Amino acid sequence: MVEMFPLRSADAAYGKIKAMLSTLGDPFTRIISPKEYQSFRIGSDGNLQGVGLFINSEPGTGHLVVMSCIEGSPADRAGIHEGEELVEINGQKLDGTDSEAAAQKLRGRVGTSVTVKLKSVNGSHIREVKLPRDYIKLSPISSTIIPHTTPDGRLAKTGYVKLTAFSQTAASDMENAVHEMENQNVQSYILDLRNNPGGLVKAGLDVAQLWLDGDETLVYTIDREGVTSPINMIDGHAVTHDPLVVLVNEGSASASEILAGALHDNGRAVLVGRRTYGKGKIQSVTELDDGSALFVTVAKYLSPSLHEIDQVGITPDVQCTTDKIDSLTGEILMKMNSSIPLLEADSCVMVAEHELETRQSNGAAS
Repeated sequence: MVEMFPLRSADAAYGKIKAMLSTLGDPFTRIISPKEYQSFRIGSDGNLQGVGLFINSEPGTGHLVVMSCIEGSPADRAGIHEGEELVEINGQKLDGTDSEAAAQKLRGRVGTSVTVKLKSVNGSHIREVKLPRDYIKLSPISSTIIPHTTPDGRLAKTGYVKLTAFSQTAASDMENAVHEMENQNVQSYILDLRNNPGGLVKAGLDVAQLWLDGDETLVYTIDREGVTSPINMIDGHAVTHDPLVVLVNEGSASASEILAGALHDNGRAVLVGRRTYGKGKIQSVTELDDGSALFVTVAKYLSPSLHEIDQVGITPDVQCTTDKIDSLTGEILMKMNSSIPLLEADSCVMVAEHELETRQSNGAAS
């Protein structure tokens, strides 16, 4: 601290603190800036105040392009379309501005407004739009139904659920999505956790309980004294008992690995994909006076079968390899409906479909 007092900037202070924390040998114990913590909070809370616009920077040109609008948001109501280029915010040209900096300019208190200029997709004209800021709910869930034909000629339905982060709303949003698909007579499910970096551990445990019954162990924690403690369900009731495949890859980390391990080790799901990231640590988060935050590792976790996850990861039951895909592509493409071209082209979804079909025809539990 004596060294830090003469420091003239926050960046210099953060640098000193990071250097101190690095001596612990744990890359996940760290300090993050107020701006970084604000982004973390948005991802965890699932809420922000803004206009509901997703933008991204084009790699070649650096232009900020609209990716999508959240349904019902101010941007959606204003008729902003995918592919339009964002050229100005409140009179400031965006040349050289990255997408995160532009997003920060669009956010603000509910009741205020922001004026943007947009270039049409074909570049023929520029229009100006004044957008009121509002509360925006970010759902980490997207879902669809994959229709396909069984070997005996019946039309069957598989529910596909993509979970991108473990926010406070993850479990309730997933429960609503599964209920909706159950009402449409879905017979099996694919839960996609690929490239889900984690989030709130409690959210991961809450999602697991949507798929499991009874008092199953969801995960074990080990504290710094080496004491191992189980976290169990209490009188759980699954939303559905239909067969389940979980997709994972090297981008599935932390709470994703807790969920995948809980569903796999309790015999509820088959894992398809590639070995997960291997982050088996749990952090406590402390917000500091200047809006920055300190993340400190307080425990690590093991899967219900007491398998080590940290720096090891989880190996799926079925690897999503090129050989496997090549042998299945023709067979599965004939069975899957062409109305879902993006999922048709997803090789790991094809493998998952095959696994579900094989287990249903063999009468295997999942």
